[in-house]
Amino acid sequence: MRHGKKFNHLGRKTAHRKAMLSNMASSLIEHKRINTTLAKAKALRQFIEPIITKSKEDTTHNRRMAFRYLRNKYAVTELFKNVSVKIADRPGGYLRIIKLGNRLGDNADMAMVEFVDYNEIYNPNAKKAKTTRRSRRKKSTKPATDETATKEEVVETKVAKTEEAKAEVKETKAKETSEDKKSEE
Repeated sequence: MRHGKKFNHLGRKTAHRKAMLSNMASSLIEHKRINTTLAKAKALRQFIEPIITKSKEDTTHNRRMAFRYLRNKYAVTELFKNVSVKIADRPGGYLRIIKLGNRLGDNADMAMVEFVDYNEIYNPNAKKAKTTRRSRRKKSTKPATDETATKEEVVETKVAKTEEAKAEVKETKAKETSEDKKSEE
């Protein structure tokens, strides 16, 4: 029975579980995303979110409390310097768990755990480069072999070359037909 069982023990003794979660949390803070099993990902979220909340206020006490759980001074420094700045305005829900399917060896459910604010693909609040549509861009006359030319410039020069080639073909056909008409007369 599960009387009073508030969290997943993950089939480990207390010391082993705490060490594993500490290592996973340090790796997550260092790399910003990790792959693990779904059960460990959910346990990691419960473990690290209170620590991230404490990191919003940079005090000596909060640093010591974070170090008590993480046991890695480099992870604590990264958490308080970079991560806490990026998640300062978020009220909670700092991690995203994405299911990846099953592992080939033992068919375990796999998941990717990542910080929400560090993924620009999923982040709708990410600032994009502002674009305007006021004027059309002038067609470039740069050669396509130039290394500094962008893809759009290369495409524009190729289109211009094909149009020039088509015009030349039409001119030669027109000359040939006019010569044929003169030779028939």
